[in-house]
Amino acid sequence: MINEIIESEEYKQLVEIQIKETILFLLNKNQEFSITANIIPISFNPELPKTIKDQMHKFSLFILSNYTYTTVQVDNEYVSFEAGFGNENFGSVVKIPLHAVFQIIVDESILYINSVATVEKFNKDLKKNSLNVFKNNPNNKKFN
Repeated sequence: MINEIIESEEYKQLVEIQIKETILFLLNKNQEFSITANIIPISFNPELPKTIKDQMHKFSLFILSNYTYTTVQVDNEYVSFEAGFGNENFGSVVKIPLHAVFQIIVDESILYINSVATVEKFNKDLKKNSLNVFKNNPNNKKFN
């Protein structure tokens, strides 16, 4: 029964609203926070170097403080922010689908936890999916 709930599109939409509202609440209170998120559906612009991305865990922690906090944006589908990665502080814009946010953390305490972030069907690599759709089209076989 629990899988039917957390794997339903309706529940996913409910969770996205809750996450958006929680983040907006924290931003309105000028409260810095951290996010643990499923990195599979996350996009980085520019893309992170392989050496950095390979060191990330499936559920990685993003600390939204100082400059990064000032760049936080949220809409109905995503939360995004600029962050630096690795020893060289490689700059990238991180775009996280709201449903992929696993935890929202304030002062080392979990404020919000989201079981939908663990559902594989919602957390696929979107670039791989679009490439596979392209490759599976018989008219595109010459590009394989």
